Amino acid sequence: MALVAEFDIPCEQLPLVSVAAAVPAATVVLTLQFNHGNRPQFLITVTDGSQPAVETALSEAVDVAAYTLIGEAGDTLRYKAEPALSLAEQLGAQIDDLSELEALATEDAIIDRIEVTDNGWTQTGWFANREAFTEFRTFWQQNTGFRLSRLTHEGEPESPGNGLTDRQTEALRTAYELGYFDIPRGASLEDVATELDISASSVSERLRRAQTQLIEETVAPMWPPLPN
Repeated sequence: MALVAEFDIPCEQLPLVSVAAAVPAATVVLTLQFNHGNRPQFLITVTDGSQPAVETALSEAVDVAAYTLIGEAGDTLRYKAEPALSLAEQLGAQIDDLSELEALATEDAIIDRIEVTDNGWTQTGWFANREAFTEFRTFWQQNTGFRLSRLTHEGEPESPGNGLTDRQTEALRTAYELGYFDIPRGASLEDVATELDISASSVSERLRRAQTQLIEETVAPMWPPLPN
């Protein structure tokens, strides 16, 4: 039976890590198009990020040769980018045998989602069997590191989603645990920002977007229409 895994690969040499670090308030999701030789094209989705800040980060990234804004919908920006580095140039100093990395692409596995963080990638993947998962995990453990967050069998029930990004959830939880929502308030916005190591304005934006999303998913659908 297939396995579904969520895991972190801590490696600052992975593509677009510098971009995620430059826009800490944003969620950066990457799709790789491996049909472009040894420089797979980047398809980038950015949520909750300032467009000028995102594009400055893309322009300054050493692993991005050029980028194009493909579309914009609400708080989401979609880009296509050409890599500036080959796999050897990007990861050669970190990974001993790049042929092993290329072989992973032919394994019985599909990576559903790559979220780029300021120190690596957070991924969700499907693996045909435990052997395929073990080979994938072993490779990254031997080269950069591997932290497993969740491992389930295909078809096992999961808790329903709420539409929040991981960073919005983190901001809400941290603010709650510090007492930001208490009456009287037990922590300031600056306290939450210090705990998350981001600016107070970024915390404020994450909390507002998270609260709006929760209202839209839970309370708003039950409201009667406003009178004309």
